[in-house]
Amino acid sequence: MLALLFEGETARATGSLGRVLEIGTGCGYQAALLARLGRGVVSIERLRPLHEKARQHLREVHAAPVRLLHGDGRLGHAPAAPYDSIVAAAGGDDLPEAWLDQLAPGGRLVAPVHDGGGGGQVLVVVDRVGDGLQRRRLEGVHFVPLKSGTA
Repeated sequence: MLALLFEGETARATGSLGRVLEIGTGCGYQAALLARLGRGVVSIERLRPLHEKARQHLREVHAAPVRLLHGDGRLGHAPAAPYDSIVAAAGGDDLPEAWLDQLAPGGRLVAPVHDGGGGGQVLVVVDRVGDGLQRRRLEGVHFVPLKSGTA
């Protein structure tokens, strides 16, 4: 998924993922990588125990600049938008409009989405080009479900 982000317009032009929004912090591993590859990371985790674990892990490795939020990832984080790169570690029936709205011009989003036919998931890449969005569906994947709210 990180390699796909680097193929986006902004990353190709700057050599950086730019401002990054990560949905699904988990234990913080990918957030630590994103901190080294981008110019600032906002990472949202809906499960408080995982959020706290990621906070501890990132503190131990001195990963900066990462802003960790406990919240509903489906909403993104509009106050820090727009983002040059958005990556999600959970798949839903659709891509939330908030994510698309928060994607910067030249930005790229990579996320799993349920495949309408077979019940599985596929990886989707969305690029903001001009005034529109270009979508590509890639190979099948299997991620945890994207859920609203916090726990």
